[in-house]
Amino acid sequence: MTALPACFLTRPIAHRGLHDASDGRPENSVVAFRAAIAAGYAIELDVQMSLDGTAMVFHDYHLSRLTGQNGPVAQRPASDLSRIQLSGSQDTITDLEQVLGLIAGQVPLLVEIKDQDGNMGQNVGALEAAVAQALRSYRGPVAVMSFNPYSVCAFGEIRSDIPLGLVTDRFEPKDWPILSAERREHLAQILDLGTSGAGFISHNQAQLEDLPVSALKAQEVPVLCWTVRSRDEEHRARRIADNVTFEGYLP
Repeated sequence: MTALPACFLTRPIAHRGLHDASDGRPENSVVAFRAAIAAGYAIELDVQMSLDGTAMVFHDYHLSRLTGQNGPVAQRPASDLSRIQLSGSQDTITDLEQVLGLIAGQVPLLVEIKDQDGNMGQNVGALEAAVAQALRSYRGPVAVMSFNPYSVCAFGEIRSDIPLGLVTDRFEPKDWPILSAERREHLAQILDLGTSGAGFISHNQAQLEDLPVSALKAQEVPVLCWTVRSRDEEHRARRIADNVTFEGYLP
């Protein structure tokens, strides 16, 4: 297991870049990443997979909320996705390799691999391989994480030299209606930290006092959190969390 570098615990992490749609900086956009770099913040971003197996920097499974177009990201080839503008911006959807070229090690980078299985299960591997391929020559502080422990494990089998983390939550039914009850209960206990190869967690900031988090904190496992949206929330989160992933204000 590769330890999470200290820079991930000292620089606040801009959630999907330093985005502000009202100022023409959509989430996971080049302009949002440039703003984070200029301000010296670490960057968190999300990756989904295109139809032809390219890691694309995009959060949602569907295009509608962020682009106004219809259909799943996974049903479009990368060449088509790269021509789709993000709403409120001249920026288009970019692939991970392009974004890595922009960041170029200037600030710490936290890559979240979105679950492709549907139930946080074992049907993974292609997107993890695509992310590893994009990162093949990257130089700079980078860590990879996912809600799906199998995804973390699959990536770690390719790149054991990159720090790995689990994105964690209480997994309540109202927030995760697609997951089976059994899977929700298992994930909520954070039982897969060791078996997945993960060495840190990023937990829901509203649930940091949950017992599984306290147990890991007692074992000196680094605890990040998502998504802090005010200085008051940050103050509360930092009582437990080592660092915050933020949006909507400046730490």
